[in-house]
Amino acid sequence: MSRIHEALKKAEQVRAINQGESGEASATSAPIQTLPFSTSATDPGAVATEIPSFGSPFSLEALLAKCPQREWIPDLDTMLFMNGNDDARGTEEYRTLRSRLYHIREKMQLKVLLVTSALPKEGKSFTAANLAQVMVRQHGRRVLLIDADLRGPRLHEMLGASRGPGLSEYLMGKDDEFSVIQRGPVENLFFVSGGAAIEDPAELVGNGKLRTLLQRVEPLFDWVIIDSPPAVPVSDASVIAKSCDGVLMVVRSASTPSDAAKKARAEFPDQALVGVVLNGISEDAPSYERYYYEAYEKKKSDA
Repeated sequence: MSRIHEALKKAEQVRAINQGESGEASATSAPIQTLPFSTSATDPGAVATEIPSFGSPFSLEALLAKCPQREWIPDLDTMLFMNGNDDARGTEEYRTLRSRLYHIREKMQLKVLLVTSALPKEGKSFTAANLAQVMVRQHGRRVLLIDADLRGPRLHEMLGASRGPGLSEYLMGKDDEFSVIQRGPVENLFFVSGGAAIEDPAELVGNGKLRTLLQRVEPLFDWVIIDSPPAVPVSDASVIAKSCDGVLMVVRSASTPSDAAKKARAEFPDQALVGVVLNGISEDAPSYERYYYEAYEKKKSDA
């Protein structure tokens, strides 16, 4: 009997034992698979007898019961809706952005939203975090904020949340959804941090598990907002965008080069880009100039 055949037989025996211990599965429970896979490049017949399975039912009740409740200590200079001042500069602009996104949502599917920029330090993480906060200000709205910038995660610092376990652990198969989704003091705001530093973020975000995560969590939330790396220096944003409904681009006033903005714009299909946010306008600018938002509705209506 070959080693491969022996390994497959052993995996089947383990699966049968596990099913026997847990009893007969109910008709509504998700199946738990035990599959053989190679654990050594030099021994393709090797089989792992314990394979993490994230097939447990994923519901709001399970999420509330299992996801960790943590104390967040937010940076009040950047988290506009956590300092108790509803009239702080910038808050009204985010309410306007929220309204525009709901307006677009009437014409297209828009729940999973990617927030990116052309270059670093243009305000994409600031925009993603405050947009998530203003969304949950509406009664009953539930939002999941995901830090998918695995090259330089910052959202956990802004929120004052734990860095991990987070998205990198999930994508590597180390933790399930219940372990990486956390919640803090803001009602209905849930968060997935970037997690531990890794060497190959582009390969990790493209391994298909992010899409699986989004498919599982999306029904439980009104919005899923994802912060990604800048679009020009690396390919991560364009890869992540394929699993999202739309892309929101952030550019910084008097900072983002026009050619970089155009290059970032070209990374996404016309139908994916839902708007542009102009960040970093000076305080003495007229209020209507502090916020600029352009929806690509004409192209959609002409299609």
